[in-house]
Amino acid sequence: MGFLSRLRAALGAESGGAERVPQELHEVHGFEVIVENSRPDIATNDVLTRLDEALELIERVQPWRMAHLRRDLAGFLVTRYPCRGAYFPDSRACMTELTFLARRDITAAPVASSIIHEGMHARVHQCGVRAESRDLAREERICRHAELDFGLALPPELGAPVVERARASLELEDAEVAPSIDWSVALGRQEAIDREARNK
Repeated sequence: MGFLSRLRAALGAESGGAERVPQELHEVHGFEVIVENSRPDIATNDVLTRLDEALELIERVQPWRMAHLRRDLAGFLVTRYPCRGAYFPDSRACMTELTFLARRDITAAPVASSIIHEGMHARVHQCGVRAESRDLAREERICRHAELDFGLALPPELGAPVVERARASLELEDAEVAPSIDWSVALGRQEAIDREARNK
């Protein structure tokens, strides 16, 4: 079963059969990318361009990390979601959030940092760590250390937001660095934001 089929199966199970946004398949920087663009105010080409910029930045600054991403990820999903990024182990997909990619008040560096973060979750999974044996706080810190390492490798003006966010997260207690999230509440807030955007 290919990446698109695995991802469709996983998302179908997750949504309980609810109607989904049509999916478009693209290729960006050698990765298969599935885009679910539910926002008419966001151009798909813009988010694909930002994804390409972020991946190019990773490859230029830390090529060995890009090699890990190519081994550990089957592809990317771009969709609306109540967080910047996520890793879906069943399909080996890195989700990078639609509106996050559409932002132009930030550079490609925070996007690249988020991809690196999710790539570390993928690396942990590929190393054989399974859900029942995961130490979530420790895993989050591994991901944040990777973000910090990447931010410090960038020119200071580009890396500063990445470094600041990673260091702030590394100072948190276990319950805060890997918080329990009520996804129904988060999805409700997201839907309210999207309704407002559609009504403008």
